[in-house]
Amino acid sequence: MIVLDVAAGLVFRDGLLLITQRPPDKHLGGLWEFPGGKLHAGESWEVALQRELREELGFEAEVGSLFEEVVHHYPEKSVRLRFFRCTIASGEPRPIECAALAWIEPAQLGQYPFPPADAQLIERLSKGA
Repeated sequence: MIVLDVAAGLVFRDGLLLITQRPPDKHLGGLWEFPGGKLHAGESWEVALQRELREELGFEAEVGSLFEEVVHHYPEKSVRLRFFRCTIASGEPRPIECAALAWIEPAQLGQYPFPPADAQLIERLSKGA
């Protein structure tokens, strides 16, 4: 089975965390996620994440340290997710290639439906990690 490499950002501002909603016509449509996307051939994780945040949300990000790595197996594919702490370098996030965005407290993560691959990270963030 092919493993897709996906870089995702944990973008914090004033104690709030940025989450985005997947478009309804995409895989796992309607679910919430941490913004990011698939790596292109030859791209580093950090460069891919910067590109994805620019394309999907219209802001420039400073990618910081790796927070967590998760490998999850869906029936149709497997994903390797790396979650990086990020800050906004310039611009303001807006929903360009996502259905919606929200700034929430980490303790509120359980109120939003996320893909199964994010469960371990959500548990860690909800506990204040």
